[in-house]
Amino acid sequence: MKKIILTGDRPTGRLHVGHYVGSLKRRVELQNSGEFDDIYIMIADAQALTDNADNPDKVRENIIEVALDYLSCGLDPAKSTLFIQSYVQELTELTFYYSNLVTVSRLQRNPTVKSEIQMRNFEASIPVGFFTYPISQAADITAFKATTVPVGEDQLPMLEQTREIVRKFNQTYGDTLVEPEILLPDNEACLRLPGIDGKAKMSKSLGNCIYLAEDEKDVQKKVMSMYTDPNHIRVQDPGQVEGNTVFTYLDAFCKDEYFAEYLPDYANLDELKEHYRRGGLGDVKVKRFLNAVLNEELSPIRARRKEYEKDIAYVYDVLKAGSEKARAVAAQTLEEVKASMRINYFDDEELIKKHIQKYQK
Repeated sequence: MKKIILTGDRPTGRLHVGHYVGSLKRRVELQNSGEFDDIYIMIADAQALTDNADNPDKVRENIIEVALDYLSCGLDPAKSTLFIQSYVQELTELTFYYSNLVTVSRLQRNPTVKSEIQMRNFEASIPVGFFTYPISQAADITAFKATTVPVGEDQLPMLEQTREIVRKFNQTYGDTLVEPEILLPDNEACLRLPGIDGKAKMSKSLGNCIYLAEDEKDVQKKVMSMYTDPNHIRVQDPGQVEGNTVFTYLDAFCKDEYFAEYLPDYANLDELKEHYRRGGLGDVKVKRFLNAVLNEELSPIRARRKEYEKDIAYVYDVLKAGSEKARAVAAQTLEEVKASMRINYFDDEELIKKHIQKYQK
């Protein structure tokens, strides 16, 4: 069996460092590993419209922003297929068929759906498209017969629902769909990077993000405003590392070699943490170090983005070619699904022949 990756992002804004450590960086590593036969990276505009139906321009304008972030992070169109979800119409038809395999109560129990609904204050006014987006996500994954889905920890319930749909379909209609596996980040700090305000989720809507495309001054301003230990008031006070946003970011981004260049008093992050815990180390010094670390990571991404921004026509060509390729693959899967469901009437010569014989007697 081929090893295939499918993953993607909603184009509701520029991508941030949470996306980078949670998924993007890993995608590039997997792309360059040579271990996978096909890699599909989707800009999920149709899914983004489920809670932005009244603001399509927001989605429209951010297609190019996400594409630029993808390319600047190192996703290579020669190795990965970058495509726009809405241009693969077969995904909509697959979603329709899969919806018959899922109950309303099962969707209501999905933890990710519940938390997203609460965060958006939808309550009783939940758009049906948003409520059923786990089914749409199952269509996205299975259309490309993905064996691996690299995502953040918050997507675990979504992937489990996909696996349930695959099992139900195969049990009902015969083995057709591939059951995917989730691939989480290796670094625990990258599973779900908090916002700069210390809130559990970094979110564009909450305004607590550091964006990949932000310049050095904006990054510095946000780092210096980061939530730390509220009880670490004086430099000499012992500090709490656990739950301290600055140290969570260092866990996600820091490398030992950065100490030699930017903080030579310490050999590694463990030594820095130990000093902070016993007291005598101020937040400003740690934040300045984190700022240097983040800019080391983001500088090459910014530089590549500036180059791609000079040729936007090329970026659109990449998306168009990728969407055409993705649609051809999804169309083949849809044919197989319809054949398994026995709704491929015009392709079933035996069915036609049987009916001809039945009514020509």
